[in-house]
Amino acid sequence: MLLIDGSQGEGGGQVLRTALTLSMITGEPFGIENIRAGRKKPGLLRQHLTCIEAASAISSAEITGAHLGSRALKFAPRAIKGGTYKFAIGSAGSTALVFQTVFLALLTAKETSSIELSGGTHNPSAPTFDYLERAFLPLLARMGAKVEARLERHGFYPAGGGCWRARVEPCAALKPIEILERGVPAACQTIAAVANIPFDVAEREVATVLDLMTWPKERANCRAVEADGPGNVVQVELGSENITEIFTGFGERRMPAETVAANVVDEVRAYLAAGVPVGPHLADQLLLPMALAGGGAFFTQHPTAHTRTNIEIIEKFLPLSFKLKEEAKGRWRISVEA
Repeated sequence: MLLIDGSQGEGGGQVLRTALTLSMITGEPFGIENIRAGRKKPGLLRQHLTCIEAASAISSAEITGAHLGSRALKFAPRAIKGGTYKFAIGSAGSTALVFQTVFLALLTAKETSSIELSGGTHNPSAPTFDYLERAFLPLLARMGAKVEARLERHGFYPAGGGCWRARVEPCAALKPIEILERGVPAACQTIAAVANIPFDVAEREVATVLDLMTWPKERANCRAVEADGPGNVVQVELGSENITEIFTGFGERRMPAETVAANVVDEVRAYLAAGVPVGPHLADQLLLPMALAGGGAFFTQHPTAHTRTNIEIIEKFLPLSFKLKEEAKGRWRISVEA
């Protein structure tokens, strides 16, 4: 059994999620201690329990230690089985992170899988549904994965209540991908959505983005959406020939809409100034698919602690290594070395 220290690196939930994914795919059981030791509230939260329960459901795994607040877990998978699944977090925890825990394993199943996920769909510190649909999954499609996703209801923190569905087709093997340049610019836009709060919040956010980016008003889109509680998200979507990147901000009490939007623009400007195709969050999310494909490379900004920790866990399960090299100031190349 592979033993993992959950406090290593940035010490967050990604250590557990990556281990669950690779344990299912490789068949290697693992034990983990010090779960989320680097967080203010260490141990398993509802979101992490749902990841474990989802992984157990699709791999008929034997598990011990799966309860709220647990700081240790043992996970021993059996065969991966496709089919119809429903995963409910029971809170506003991120459904995107639950999906990313299991969908790569479901690609290896013999049957098509249909998944219904309920909880948070637009969460700080996690990919939003829009990010999965328009930035992440199109790249996976280029690697050979056939995944369809459909949002049914938004879910914001703290109310949750969001819902979406995904269909995952079997995939014999993922193909390596190289993303070395953004390519010719394509459609760019800013989108702001509000639920149960004044609509002018969205209008002020997109107006701020347009002003700071010197974009025409045709690139703005404001929406009022259905949700169980109040919520606000603003996104800047940068399309190009080889990739679409999305930068996201969330409304907070006592934070002006203009400040929320300006913070997102700061991220956009840092990305554009680096001259790379892959942003820091997408870089982290591409590591597992690339590793399973056995090759690939991309240019990104300075690797985050999250990215470096994820690499450490992947290298424990798979006979490969990642190479990280700064080829120019702020321009890093990450590649898989089989």
